Amino acid sequence: MQKILNYINGEWIDPVVSEYVEVINPATGAVIAQTPLSHASDVEAAAKAAALALPAWRRTPANERVQYLFKLRELLKANNDEIARTITNECGKTFEEAKAEMVRAIENVEVACGIPMMSKGEIAEDIAPGIDELMIRQPVGVCATIAPFNFPGMIVFWYLPYALATGNTFIVKPSEKVPMTMQLIFKLIDQIGLPKGVINMVNGAKEAVDAILDHPVIRAITFVGSSGVAKYIYSRASANGKRVQAQGGAKNPVVVLPDADMEMAVKIIADSAFGCAGQRCLAVSWAVTVGEARNLFNEAICDAAASRSVGYGLDNGIQMGAVISSASKSRIEQLIGLGASEGASVPVDGRGTVIKGYEGGSFVRPTILMDMQPGSEIWKTEIFGPVLGLMHVNTIDEAIALANSQAFGNQASLFTSSGSAARKFRYEVEAGNIGINIGVAAPMAFFPFSGWKESFYGDNHGQGMDAVEFFTQKKVVVERWPKEWTRKF
Repeated sequence: MQKILNYINGEWIDPVVSEYVEVINPATGAVIAQTPLSHASDVEAAAKAAALALPAWRRTPANERVQYLFKLRELLKANNDEIARTITNECGKTFEEAKAEMVRAIENVEVACGIPMMSKGEIAEDIAPGIDELMIRQPVGVCATIAPFNFPGMIVFWYLPYALATGNTFIVKPSEKVPMTMQLIFKLIDQIGLPKGVINMVNGAKEAVDAILDHPVIRAITFVGSSGVAKYIYSRASANGKRVQAQGGAKNPVVVLPDADMEMAVKIIADSAFGCAGQRCLAVSWAVTVGEARNLFNEAICDAAASRSVGYGLDNGIQMGAVISSASKSRIEQLIGLGASEGASVPVDGRGTVIKGYEGGSFVRPTILMDMQPGSEIWKTEIFGPVLGLMHVNTIDEAIALANSQAFGNQASLFTSSGSAARKFRYEVEAGNIGINIGVAAPMAFFPFSGWKESFYGDNHGQGMDAVEFFTQKKVVVERWPKEWTRKF
C-alpha cells in the first residue's frame, strides 16, 4: 500500500502525523493508499521554503522559467497512460476520461509557456514634457491551490504553470481523497530541476486548508469545489487580505428546441450528464424541452441512460465508472429518493447498482428524474452524480427564465439549428460558460474557465490571461530624467 508523502523544499517528507485517511479505489472498494492529515506546521514549512525561494525565482527571466515548463510538458505526455491509470484507480472515472483530463492539463502548460508575451507590460512616452509612464507586471508572491477530487490531474494545472511562469512560488494541497495522481506528477516535477522551494505539496484536510488560508506569507489562493466550501475559502482568505478565486458548485441546464438535431442532442447530452459519473462541474444536471421536442427527446434520453455500460474504468467497453465513495453513492441515492418524493417519476433508476466482480464498488447507474418541479429541493441541489432531471416548457423565453432563476451560473447549453435562438440564448442566459450544440462547454486553455453567481467567488478565473492577471500585480511607474543626467551621455 502506498504511503503518501509531502514535497517541501525539493525533498520528499514523511510528515509526523498520527492520523491518516484511507484512499479507496471506488470501483473495487480496496484500500490503495494512505493520506497523511498534515498539521499546520507542515504548511508552515512549505510556506517558509516557498518564501525563501521567491526572490531568486522572481528574478529568473521569464524565458528561463518557461524552460522548466517545456520539460514538464514532455514528461506529462510521456507518462500520460500511467497518470490516467492512477486517476482511474483513485477517482473512479474511465481510462479514456482520465487520459482526456490530462490532455487538458498539458494544454495549460503549453499556454503558460507563452508567458514572455502574455505578461508584457505597457509604456506611454511623453505623457508630459520629458515624462514617461509604464506599467509592469510583477509576481504576487507565494501562492497556493486547494484542489478537488473530481479532476485530480487537470485542475491544478489551471493555476500551477501560470503561477510558476509569472515568477511566483507555489504550494499544492491535493484532495485527501485522491492524492496519488499529484504524488506521481510531483515525481515528474522533481525531475525537471526546479530550484528548491519553488513548488511544494502538503497533503491533508481541514487543518492544512485553514493553515493555508491564514498564513501571512501566502498571498493568493485558488480553489475548486462545492459552493459552501468556496464561500468559506473566499471569505476567510479574503478577510486575511489574500487574492482568491474560488470555483463553486453547479446545476447546469440544457435547453432542447424542436429544431435540434435530436440524435446528436441525445448522444451529447447523455455524455455530458453521465460522463465522469456526473462528477464534474460542467455536467448537464437538468434538461428543458421546448414545445414538440419533449416526446422525441425524453424517450431517447431514457434509452441512452438505460443502455450505458457501467463498471471498472480500466475494463474494456466501459462508458461510466464509479462515483468517488460509498458515502457519495448513498448521498446520490438519497437525493434520487428526494426527487421522487417531490413528484418526479424515475423511469430509469440507478439506485442499488451492484457490478458483478466489483461488489465492493460505489456504483450508481445513470438515472432519469422525469418532470422535476421548478423550485423543488432536488431542482436546487447539486447532486454531483449521474442523474439527469427532465422538465418541459412551451417557449425559449420560459426556458431562459427558468435557467436564470437558479442560484448557480456555471454552464448552460442550447441545442438548436436556429442562429437567432442561439444568439438570444447566449446573450440572455446568466452563466459563465455557454454551449451551443455542446454538452460540456469546457473552455480551451487560452480562454478563462468562467462561472457566475454562486458558481464562482472572485474576479479573475483560471486558465489563460485571467490566470496571468491573478498571479501578477501591476506596478505603474511615472518617471522623469533631468537634463543633467541626459547630458552625461
